[in-house]
Amino acid sequence: MAIRNIVKIGDPILRKKSRKVEKFDQKLWDLLDDMKDTLDLAQGAGLAAVQVGILRRVVIVDIDDGKGLMELINPEIVEVSDETEESEEGCLSLPGQWGIVKRPKTVIVRAQNREGKWCKFKGEGLRARCFCHELDHLEGNVFTDFVSKMLTEDDIRRARDERIRKD
Repeated sequence: MAIRNIVKIGDPILRKKSRKVEKFDQKLWDLLDDMKDTLDLAQGAGLAAVQVGILRRVVIVDIDDGKGLMELINPEIVEVSDETEESEEGCLSLPGQWGIVKRPKTVIVRAQNREGKWCKFKGEGLRARCFCHELDHLEGNVFTDFVSKMLTEDDIRRARDERIRKD
């Protein structure tokens, strides 16, 4: 497959609403495969089609938790927990920027798979955060729209050091 360029903040496409996928064909499958290769190379947790310049409601998520890659086509959040958590977020379209964002601790997403079959996906913790983050992209939003505090390089370093000590 192919590596696609990741669109960076400032490109107006990131602020546009993505359109519903109508055709489940080779063109869609190639997009999904290219997005996977692009995400793998970028070492990210998720990617929306708009981030590679395609205004379609397509998202992939892979957080290295043993559950593998999830492909979400025409996704919608159908349930969120009352419980929330604040944590740091970054974005492949905003390299080097990190901020604290409040998200639901658990979400359920309804989406189609690459064959067009409707499925439900449950996300908890990081997976829930990724679902919310990537679906925001489909609406023309980026994480900085919801950030309570942007993090400095020192903040990021301290957070990484703290995670290493916990492990």
